[in-house]
Amino acid sequence: MYGQEHLLRWWHGLTPAERLELLSDIEAAPWEMLSAVIRPDVQGTSYRRNAERVEPAAVFPQTPREAQAKQYERARQLGERRLADGKVAALTVAGGQGTRLGFDGPKGAVLVTPIGERSLFELFGKTVAAARKIYGSKIPWYVMTSPANHAQTAEFFRQHEFFGLPLTDVTFFEQGVLPLFGQDGRALLAGKGRLAQGPDGHGGSLRALVQSGALWDMKSRGVETISYFQVDNPLVKPFDPLFLGLHAMTGSEMSTKVAAKADDLERVGNVCLVDGRVGVVEYTEFPEALARAKNPDGTRRFNAANLAMHALDIAFVERVVGRSLEMPIRRAEKAVPFIDEAGVLQRPSSPNAIKLEMFIFDVLRLARNPLVLEVDRAEEFSPVKNATGPDSLETSRRDQVRRACRWLEAAGISVPRRPDGEPDVVVAISPSFALDAADVKAKAARVPKLRPGEATYIA
Repeated sequence: MYGQEHLLRWWHGLTPAERLELLSDIEAAPWEMLSAVIRPDVQGTSYRRNAERVEPAAVFPQTPREAQAKQYERARQLGERRLADGKVAALTVAGGQGTRLGFDGPKGAVLVTPIGERSLFELFGKTVAAARKIYGSKIPWYVMTSPANHAQTAEFFRQHEFFGLPLTDVTFFEQGVLPLFGQDGRALLAGKGRLAQGPDGHGGSLRALVQSGALWDMKSRGVETISYFQVDNPLVKPFDPLFLGLHAMTGSEMSTKVAAKADDLERVGNVCLVDGRVGVVEYTEFPEALARAKNPDGTRRFNAANLAMHALDIAFVERVVGRSLEMPIRRAEKAVPFIDEAGVLQRPSSPNAIKLEMFIFDVLRLARNPLVLEVDRAEEFSPVKNATGPDSLETSRRDQVRRACRWLEAAGISVPRRPDGEPDVVVAISPSFALDAADVKAKAARVPKLRPGEATYIA
């Protein structure tokens, strides 16, 4: 039993129901895969990239060079056709809780707009609905939950009537879990009849898609490409025709969006070439010398920040799941309650367990023709990760206002500004009204006059 016989230590004292629960936990765990990583990743050190073989990756620029202008236009048209033909589905990875934000519930239920009290889920739901209307197709939305928030998430959607979307076009599926291990490589028990388990990471979304039947559902609808994004970014543009068109035009199996790093040591993954293949090296694994390296013209040599926005072909997902052992396992140390040798529940205050996770960006290295597209951070990325400071509700709401005001000014609408250049209004634009600046321009006559110091929600 892969050296985990101790899990049955309390077997004879368990009730029939408890025995069934324990067997279910044990049988669900991918022990063959785990046995291959216990020595290096549980008892040893976490997965590390070989930084000596890292080079900058080729990046499609945000603004096309003159020779690329026609290619970008053809790609945009191709992306629009694929959206209209129902070839694209949205996938939101939403297994997290809002605990770090002081919210008791799924992170997607956190109210994030600067005015109007709209949640992340509502923003995404309205975005899906708007894209369906624009492209005249039944774009389906898949939401990956976790065992901790699945019921709460489904109930939140029901309470909000699925944000106007047909119930048949919104699918929930649960993230997988993996056993939690002690430092000695032995799996921990959360109770005498329960395995201690933790979420398997956003990389586990691919396996969960297959095991839940969600991937089959996508295929039955004629979907070929998945637009993947995580739940914490209210500025995300999941239906970007240029990105989706370039992905299809170049024959990419997996594509990713990047933005210029905010500074040399920004706490983001670095999209680059690792051993000649496109991949991501986390900031914790990236040598400072490389992070600070400059090109001859003084620009940052490694400047592609991972934004957790991807396009993946369904055929690629099927292939990757069949080769899951090639996905690196990431190691994290956690404080986890467990049953000790005497059968007593211990609640340690310091890390005692190893949590194993898979990260979605690690499959980039398995993709054929991976494409990397640079986008404007101010337009597409302002995540809500922290209660205060960078990447917080405060900074995200600020950035939502800034983007709304840029869209309005691009449409010729006057925006009151303070002496420091910041907007002197609080403005939010519903996805139902506009998905980009071009939509605002087309509806400029419907925008009310903005007055200094006032708040306006445009829907």
